Amino acid sequence: MVQSLSTQTESRAPIYKAWSVHVFTASGVLLGTMALLALVDNNPVACLLWLGAAMMIDGIDGTLARKYEVKSVLPHFDGSTLDMVIDYLTWAFIPALFIYYFIELPPYLGLISVFIILLSSMFCFCNVDMKSQDNYFVGFPAAWNIAAAYFYILDLPPLLTLGAILVLAMLTVTKMKFLHPFRVRLFMPLNIAVTLLWCGCATALILSAPDQATWALWGLGLTSAYFAGMCLWRTAQEWFDGQEAR
Repeated sequence: MVQSLSTQTESRAPIYKAWSVHVFTASGVLLGTMALLALVDNNPVACLLWLGAAMMIDGIDGTLARKYEVKSVLPHFDGSTLDMVIDYLTWAFIPALFIYYFIELPPYLGLISVFIILLSSMFCFCNVDMKSQDNYFVGFPAAWNIAAAYFYILDLPPLLTLGAILVLAMLTVTKMKFLHPFRVRLFMPLNIAVTLLWCGCATALILSAPDQATWALWGLGLTSAYFAGMCLWRTAQEWFDGQEAR
C-alpha cells in the first residue's frame, strides 16, 4: 500500500510541478493588482516597485516552464496565453496609466500618449514574429514598465518624453533587435548579471533622488549602454548579413 502510494505520488509529480509553474506565472497578476492599487493611492514609488517584482517573475517563469516541460505535461492549459495576458497588464496597461498620471507630458497630449502606448503594445503582443531564431525581440517589446522607470528617474522635459514615446512606439514595427537577457544564449551569464545590476541601480534611484545615489546613476548609465550596444550590434549584424546575401 505504501509503495503504491509512493509510486502514484511520483507519477503525478510532473503535474504538480507544472501547475506550480502556472501558479507562479499567475502570481504576476496579483503583483499587477498591487501596482494598480498603488497608482490609485497616488504612490508612484510603490507602483514601480510592484511592477518591477512582476517583471522579475516574468523573467524566470519561462525558464521554469521549459525545465519542467509544462506544455507537454499540461497540454490542455495554455501557459503562453496566461503569460501574455499578465504581460500586457504589467508591461503595457498599468505603465501607460503610470505615465499618464505621474510623468509630465505636453498639455493635452497625455491621453494621446496613452493611446499610442496601448495600441502599439497590442501590435507587439499579437505579432507572431516578435522573436528571432536566437531569441532576440524583433521590434520594441512593449517594455513600457522599463520606459516608465526611466521617465520617472530622469524627469525629462515633457517634449522629450513625448518624443521618446513616439520613437519607442515606432520601433515596435521595425526589425530592430532587442535583447532578452534570460533567453539569448550568447553571453547569457553576463546578460543576466548586467540585468540584475540594472535592477539594483534602478531600484535605488526610484527610492532616492539621483543626486543622493550617484553610484546608481552611473550604474544605470553603464548598464543601459551595454543593452543599447547589444541591440545595435545584433541589428547591424543582421543588416550586414542581408547585404552579403544579395
